[in-house]
Amino acid sequence: MLTLLAPLAMMQAAPPNADWNCEEPTRQQEMNWCAAQEYEKADLALNRQWKETAAAMKARDVAWQDNSMRPDARPGFFASLLEAQRAWLKFRDAHCRLDGYYARGGSLEPLLVSTCRTALTEMRTRELRELAQANP
Repeated sequence: MLTLLAPLAMMQAAPPNADWNCEEPTRQQEMNWCAAQEYEKADLALNRQWKETAAAMKARDVAWQDNSMRPDARPGFFASLLEAQRAWLKFRDAHCRLDGYYARGGSLEPLLVSTCRTALTEMRTRELRELAQANP
């Protein structure tokens, strides 16, 4: 798997403090924890979509190879997807680290990083879904 797949138990874990509420967090630690939980949900969705998109790209590779009218020495659909995903992961992590630097060293930094990672991960999940559904 290309991203860390959070264990399901972690997703369903109770908050570190019983009075924390992610619907209306009021303390910075609570906000940071809730933002991290949102990122974990987005990451799980990305990993589910990755499996579907990877399977679709592998199927396209087979269909491409089976069509003798289209010989091509370039990397296949899956190899290109894998290369792109690896590059995207590096981009996401570096970009969101930089985004967190607006509060570098402060208690707000984890919230900024998690929020950025959630937004980019959700966008990437949509992109992967579109790739899987496209008809080349």
